[in-house]
Amino acid sequence: MTITEDRWRFATLAAITTVTAIVSSLGAPLIPEIADTYDVRLSLAQWALTSTLIAGAVATPIVGRWGNGQLRRPVLLGGLGAVLAGTLLAALPLGFAALLTGRTLQGVGLALVPLALAAARDVWSGPALVSRLSTLSVTTVAGAGVGYPATSLVAGVFGVSGAYWFGAGLVAITLELARRHLPGGGGETPPRLDLPGIVLLSSGTLTLLLAVTQGAHWGWRSPETLLVAAGGAALLLIWVAWTLVVLRRGGVPLVDLSLALRPGVAGPNLVTFSLGAGMYGLLSLVVIVVQSDPDNGFGLGDGVAIAGLILVPYSLTSVAGSRLATRVARRWNTGLLLPTGCLVFSVAMGLLAFAHTHLWQVLVVMAIGGLGSGFTFSSLPNLIVPHVPAAETGSALAFNQLLRYLGFSAGSAASVTVLDSLGGGVTGLRVSLLALAGWCLAAGLASASAPAMRLLVRRSAG
Repeated sequence: MTITEDRWRFATLAAITTVTAIVSSLGAPLIPEIADTYDVRLSLAQWALTSTLIAGAVATPIVGRWGNGQLRRPVLLGGLGAVLAGTLLAALPLGFAALLTGRTLQGVGLALVPLALAAARDVWSGPALVSRLSTLSVTTVAGAGVGYPATSLVAGVFGVSGAYWFGAGLVAITLELARRHLPGGGGETPPRLDLPGIVLLSSGTLTLLLAVTQGAHWGWRSPETLLVAAGGAALLLIWVAWTLVVLRRGGVPLVDLSLALRPGVAGPNLVTFSLGAGMYGLLSLVVIVVQSDPDNGFGLGDGVAIAGLILVPYSLTSVAGSRLATRVARRWNTGLLLPTGCLVFSVAMGLLAFAHTHLWQVLVVMAIGGLGSGFTFSSLPNLIVPHVPAAETGSALAFNQLLRYLGFSAGSAASVTVLDSLGGGVTGLRVSLLALAGWCLAAGLASASAPAMRLLVRRSAG
């Protein structure tokens, strides 16, 4: 492979992870405009974001398993085609139902990130693989950071439809790059799909996320919320039992839980869920701080454009954090990566709890949070990949991505719920942020203590 081919392949994989993140972000900043354009309630317009997140969570483990080996390239191309179709559907003036359908199709793009990382493992190895996995992992955060302000700017000039035409153009370019430069998968034939596992995990995830995302609207103690949540949890427990049966029979389940829970993988999976909850909790609360009326006890009273711009420092320092993580992984112990990232992220939320009266304070907090996020999320694939077989890379990373999406939903819902339950004032804001900071800090301590405990056991046995 020539240097030019190498660069084009990396640029193609980076475009996939970045553009799918940008397109998925074409929901949050547009919610008020969507409500006005289509004359629907704000709570209904929120589904322009919720439907994408749920679709991504449901599709990720399926696409991760299906896209192993020889099918990796066609699945990636097909997934980009689905995202392009969804973006075009959302751009056309066909009504709110068509918009939601398009946003659901765009959620497939979120499931393509693990396959892009698995494709990188097919092409590179050694230090080059470490560097490129770190960069590809953080481009999802950077893409959202670019997507928020770009969406606000384009929508302000060309309306909601213009924002989705902008996204369609980006996806079309990415699809053409992938058609020309995307590497093929390995020579192995993917195993048969675990259809019962697909049905159980997809329906359980969908049901549980429905309870999480709609709990505030239905009421967290309402029969609807409790029944839906219990149903989702039951389906996921049945899926776990089914997966164990398949493993005992020597089959290949949708997600190999024996890999997900093995040493070296379980810790990153725990941190993924925990920091995902902290990340979306922070983003949700920051948007509230920026747009809230100062008469509420906190808030800057700024508009959607400023709310979109606050992700710019988060995006930039995420990239810086990924670079720093790569250097730490090369020179020192990789066991420092997760706890350090969680600590930095916790510091950011702790600062925002007491410093939120000026825009510059919020921007500093977001820069610190981005550093912690980039430091952590960029290191996760490099920590997971060495502990799983090459044929299971896509599936293992897809399960890790699923945990991230579940964390996103849980953190967003929990942070706003705590804020509302305490009256929506500055006390509620501080309690929400400090609770999330403590949650992330606990995950970091757990990830740091696990390797230490294993080392102590080995020395004691010796």
